[in-house]
Amino acid sequence: MILREVLRAKIQRVKISATHLHYKGSIGLDSDIIAKVGIAAGDKVHVLNYDNGERFETYVIAEEAGSKAVILYGPAAKKGEVGQDVCIIAYAFVTDDERLEPKILNA
Repeated sequence: MILREVLRAKIQRVKISATHLHYKGSIGLDSDIIAKVGIAAGDKVHVLNYDNGERFETYVIAEEAGSKAVILYGPAAKKGEVGQDVCIIAYAFVTDDERLEPKILNA
Protein backbone atom coordinates (compact mmCIF):
# COMPACT_ATOMS: atom_id res chain seq x y z
CA MET A 1 0.00 0.00 0.00
CA ILE A 2 1.28 3.46 -0.89
CA LEU A 3 0.52 6.38 1.39
CA ARG A 4 0.61 9.96 0.23
CA GLU A 5 1.23 12.90 2.53
CA VAL A 6 -1.31 15.62 1.70
CA LEU A 7 -2.37 19.00 3.03
CA ARG A 8 -5.05 18.71 5.70
CA ALA A 9 -4.96 22.12 7.42
CA LYS A 10 -3.50 25.55 6.75
CA ILE A 11 -3.55 28.76 8.77
CA GLN A 12 -2.46 31.61 6.52
CA ARG A 13 -0.96 34.96 7.45
CA VAL A 14 -1.01 35.01 11.23
CA LYS A 15 1.40 37.32 13.01
CA ILE A 16 4.01 36.15 15.48
CA SER A 17 2.95 37.57 18.84
CA ALA A 18 5.96 36.54 20.97
CA THR A 19 9.21 34.58 20.97
CA HIS A 20 10.81 32.76 23.92
CA LEU A 21 14.24 31.32 23.20
CA HIS A 22 14.81 29.55 26.54
CA TYR A 23 12.12 26.91 26.26
CA LYS A 24 12.05 23.29 25.15
CA GLY A 25 10.82 24.21 21.68
CA SER A 26 7.58 24.32 19.71
CA ILE A 27 4.96 26.79 18.52
CA GLY A 28 2.16 28.02 20.76
CA LEU A 29 -1.13 28.72 18.97
CA ASP A 30 -4.49 30.10 20.13
CA SER A 31 -6.64 27.02 20.81
CA ASP A 32 -9.67 28.60 19.09
CA ILE A 33 -7.68 29.08 15.87
CA ILE A 34 -6.30 25.54 15.75
CA ALA A 35 -9.72 24.06 16.53
CA LYS A 36 -11.17 25.78 13.43
CA VAL A 37 -8.85 23.79 11.16
CA GLY A 38 -8.60 20.58 13.15
CA ILE A 39 -5.03 20.93 14.44
CA ALA A 40 -4.49 19.57 17.97
CA ALA A 41 -1.86 20.07 20.65
CA GLY A 42 1.10 17.85 19.86
CA ASP A 43 0.48 17.75 16.11
CA LYS A 44 3.52 18.19 13.89
CA VAL A 45 3.35 21.30 11.70
CA HIS A 46 5.45 23.16 9.17
CA VAL A 47 5.84 26.87 9.80
CA LEU A 48 6.64 29.15 6.86
CA ASN A 49 7.75 32.73 7.50
CA TYR A 50 6.57 35.06 4.71
CA ASP A 51 8.94 37.85 5.80
CA ASN A 52 12.30 36.06 5.93
CA GLY A 53 11.72 32.80 4.03
CA GLU A 54 12.47 30.55 7.03
CA ARG A 55 10.73 27.16 7.12
CA PHE A 56 10.78 24.69 10.01
CA GLU A 57 8.95 21.77 11.56
CA THR A 58 7.81 21.66 15.16
CA TYR A 59 4.86 20.58 17.30
CA VAL A 60 1.88 22.56 18.56
CA ILE A 61 1.19 23.75 22.10
CA ALA A 62 -2.39 24.99 22.63
CA GLU A 63 -2.45 28.49 24.10
CA GLU A 64 -5.36 30.28 25.76
CA ALA A 65 -8.51 30.49 23.65
CA GLY A 66 -9.07 33.95 22.21
CA SER A 67 -5.49 35.03 22.89
CA LYS A 68 -4.55 35.17 19.17
CA ALA A 69 -1.21 33.75 20.33
CA VAL A 70 1.41 32.68 17.80
CA ILE A 71 4.48 32.09 19.97
CA LEU A 72 7.79 30.70 18.76
CA TYR A 73 9.47 28.74 21.55
CA GLY A 74 13.03 27.41 21.86
CA PRO A 75 15.19 27.28 18.73
CA ALA A 76 12.14 28.21 16.62
CA ALA A 77 12.34 31.66 18.27
CA LYS A 78 15.33 32.36 16.03
CA LYS A 79 13.24 31.74 12.90
CA GLY A 80 11.01 34.80 13.25
CA GLU A 81 10.33 38.09 14.98
CA VAL A 82 7.24 39.57 16.60
CA GLY A 83 4.96 41.04 13.93
CA GLN A 84 6.14 38.83 11.07
CA ASP A 85 3.56 36.87 9.07
CA VAL A 86 3.69 33.08 9.12
CA CYS A 87 1.73 30.21 7.61
CA ILE A 88 1.16 27.02 9.63
CA ILE A 89 0.58 23.80 7.69
CA ALA A 90 -0.43 20.31 8.85
CA TYR A 91 -0.44 17.18 6.70
CA ALA A 92 -2.06 13.74 6.79
CA PHE A 93 -1.26 10.39 5.20
CA VAL A 94 -3.94 8.96 2.91
CA THR A 95 -4.17 6.00 0.56
CA ASP A 96 -4.67 6.45 -3.17
CA ASP A 97 -8.41 5.87 -2.88
CA GLU A 98 -8.94 8.35 -0.02
CA ARG A 99 -9.74 12.02 -0.56
CA LEU A 100 -9.17 14.75 1.96
CA GLU A 101 -10.54 18.27 1.69
CA PRO A 102 -8.11 20.58 3.53
CA LYS A 103 -9.39 23.15 6.00
CA ILE A 104 -7.87 26.56 5.28
CA LEU A 105 -8.14 29.61 7.53
CA ASN A 106 -7.18 33.05 6.28
CA ALA A 107 -6.40 34.97 9.43
